[in-house]
Amino acid sequence: MAAQQEVSPVTGIIDECLVVIDFGEHEGKSVLEVADTQPEFYDFLIESREGGQCMIRRSKDKCFRLYVSSTLQ
Repeated sequence: MAAQQEVSPVTGIIDECLVVIDFGEHEGKSVLEVADTQPEFYDFLIESREGGQCMIRRSKDKCFRLYVSSTLQ
């Protein structure tokens, strides 16, 4: 039996340490770093994902980047 993989409320099955925020004052920080140091912003990311406003894209350099759009709804 395979071990169950933990699912992040922000990044899904991708490890939070592998996803970099690509906007605002937290640009360049991993989602895991923000979860540890900025719990209010992490809550905002969770709400944005639940509202369908988050998008994770893999860039040319193979990094996962997190975007939040205020125009998606």
